[in-house]
Amino acid sequence: MPSTSGWVALVPVKELRLAKSRLHHLEAGARSALALAMASDVVAAARAARSVTAVVVVTNDVVAAARLEELGARVVADVTDSGLDDALENAARTAAALWPRCGVVALSSDLPCASAAALDRFLERAAGHERAVLADRLGDGTTLLAAAPGVALNPRYGAASRARHVLDGAHQVAAAGLERLTLDVDTPADLEAALALGVGPHTSAVMLPADDR
Repeated sequence: MPSTSGWVALVPVKELRLAKSRLHHLEAGARSALALAMASDVVAAARAARSVTAVVVVTNDVVAAARLEELGARVVADVTDSGLDDALENAARTAAALWPRCGVVALSSDLPCASAAALDRFLERAAGHERAVLADRLGDGTTLLAAAPGVALNPRYGAASRARHVLDGAHQVAAAGLERLTLDVDTPADLEAALALGVGPHTSAVMLPADDR
């Protein structure tokens, strides 16, 4: 296996007007603001991780693109606009062209508790495996998927994606100590759990009163 000279984080971001529809207790504008805030915290955590060389965001949302570029991400368009797997393949091709000696790690954009330390810990555990996967807190989905340099990412997102990634050969990384990377926010219960665990500054700014930040 080629040695890894750092990692490129890949963050797919859906058009904000379509994001987080299951957070039905929030108005549409609040859902969009929360989706952007969570993506901002993910990008900021990845940028701060010592093992991450660069962050590539794939999105067709102009507002998200502008904000995440300000945070230091390279933004590429979702040229096929045909789903998450194709978006990540597009981002992975960009990463391979610009940083060929780096591995790639796909992160969900709705991980408001993500931290640089947790990401570094995951990548340390992923090193030595051609591909590695981290399950969400329920054990069914995937929050992170990593591939070594020269190895195809082969994203298989959707229902039961964790099992499909493992069946496709990805090593399942133990979640102990990585709880901040397993809590993706889709439902009101997820959001409540994230706020209890502690969210990043961007999410905090849109979700918590000033006295609670």
